[in-house]
Amino acid sequence: MNLCKKPLIVLTGPTAVGKTHLSISLAKAVDGEIISADSMQVYKYMDIGTAKIKKEEMMGIRHYLIDAYMPDEPFNVVVFQHAAKAAMADIWSRGKIPILVGGTGFYIQAVLYDIDFDETDDQTSYRENLEALAREKGSLYLHEMLAGVDFEAAEQIHFNNTKKIIRALEFYHQTGKKISEHNALQRQNQSPYNFAYFVLNNDRAVLYDRIEKRIDQMLDEGLVFEVQKLLDMGYTKNMVSMQGLGYKEIIDYLQGRTTLEEAVAILKRDTRHFAKRQLTWFRREREVIWINKNEFNDETMILQSMLAILSDKGIISKS
Repeated sequence: MNLCKKPLIVLTGPTAVGKTHLSISLAKAVDGEIISADSMQVYKYMDIGTAKIKKEEMMGIRHYLIDAYMPDEPFNVVVFQHAAKAAMADIWSRGKIPILVGGTGFYIQAVLYDIDFDETDDQTSYRENLEALAREKGSLYLHEMLAGVDFEAAEQIHFNNTKKIIRALEFYHQTGKKISEHNALQRQNQSPYNFAYFVLNNDRAVLYDRIEKRIDQMLDEGLVFEVQKLLDMGYTKNMVSMQGLGYKEIIDYLQGRTTLEEAVAILKRDTRHFAKRQLTWFRREREVIWINKNEFNDETMILQSMLAILSDKGIISKS
């Protein structure tokens, strides 16, 4: 415990596990404010497909990085890190505790360990060449290129994640270093904060059932209409925001590449796979505190357990 360090709470876990509701109870209990660590909820007009928290659900708790960017604005881990650190400074200045809430593990890691992203030269020609290659030959071709220079990075990055593949190739091109080695070194950083890193989890069968029901609810709430509206506004499938789960699948349906039934089946399957990858990421992280929902009778008991840990760490005062 280091009382000289400023306090920070992280509440993360796989999609649909129930982070949002618990985060409000936690924020009320510790006099905290919430910074969204979600790579999709940051975008305006993308509400249903991102399961974005509604105003009335916030219960008066101030939230940051929700509806902060337009769907065509660039948003990545470096932008997030800067914005989150500014929000944290604002929260501390008013004597409150920042709570990072969301499932984007890399974003959380970037803030928690103050990762240095080694800003590379702002030369876009190589990146543009890679983007052109991706359009011509597909993401798998770039993934094979990456495996040739940084096999570890290729193992960690899904072959459909063109954006991350290009970043890894660009990093190697500009620095001569493997991004996997750079990231491994950065993960050894000591956090500058007095923090608690909670990972909320549940039985796999229960989690997958919640995912299926959430997607059904999204469709009932008008996911198809939301995606059509975004297309009508001029946002296109090749934008990073529109590649998010729930958007690219429905675009394929709206543009006649699949039936709605096929699109929904793909979305449910890929969301289950996404939750599995999230859990794999969190298991690799250091100093995490697993909160398994099946070990508690209700959310009140979960909250009491979290508060006891926060008290022991000196993040909140002992009651």
